Amino acid sequence: MEGVEALTFDVFGTVVDWHGSVSAELKALGQDLALSGAFLAADWDAFATEWRKGYLTNTSRIAREGSDSGPLNVDILHRQILDDMLSSPRWVHVGSKLDGKTRAHLNLVWHRLNGWPDTVEGLYQLKKHVILTTLSNGNVRLLVDMAKHANLPWDLVLSAELFSCYKPNPEAYLGAIKHLSVPPEKCAMVAAHIYDLRAAAKVGMKTVYVERPGEAPGDITVKPKSEGGEVDCVVQSFVELASLFSQTH
Repeated sequence: MEGVEALTFDVFGTVVDWHGSVSAELKALGQDLALSGAFLAADWDAFATEWRKGYLTNTSRIAREGSDSGPLNVDILHRQILDDMLSSPRWVHVGSKLDGKTRAHLNLVWHRLNGWPDTVEGLYQLKKHVILTTLSNGNVRLLVDMAKHANLPWDLVLSAELFSCYKPNPEAYLGAIKHLSVPPEKCAMVAAHIYDLRAAAKVGMKTVYVERPGEAPGDITVKPKSEGGEVDCVVQSFVELASLFSQTH
């Protein structure tokens, strides 16, 4: 990581535990609505997973097809997916319990995600050495609210929304590089998803893979280039990454 001046972070799954956070809030909502008797914890886990899958499917499609093919504000996209789910046969019994106000509050759960155990400590250590910014498909307001909720010390909040696209469209990475005023090789993308890192590498950025529970497909093993892999660095935590920067900066 020698020479790197700025780190751009994927957020969902890399910085924050979206599944644990969303599932916990769904379970609490179920208890409030007296749904817990008919629902197991696994049902709420499945709801969170399906919601996230809808997000990934739609952002990937819009990244390929362009901004005219769907909303570029993730709050709007999340709400569309939520309403579709709640009218589906699997979840309609839940949907019948949720009025508009409750749905609106639930939709903003993505603003209230909690960091992984190493997140805050690692980011504060990294902040001593390099510029820290998000580079997320989450919209700007979502990312700002999340930073306040989870104590995330960003120097800058960048969203693909600002570049009228979704990752892994190259315009998101090129836009971040432009705003940071650094050459690509002095900027590194940090993510728990190999597709994100591959896209960043294509525009010349360095790449850091962070291992996070449940974020990598079971058939993928990510290795650093020093071991014949495709990314510049593999770490288990942000604290480990900060330790590497303390040795080179």
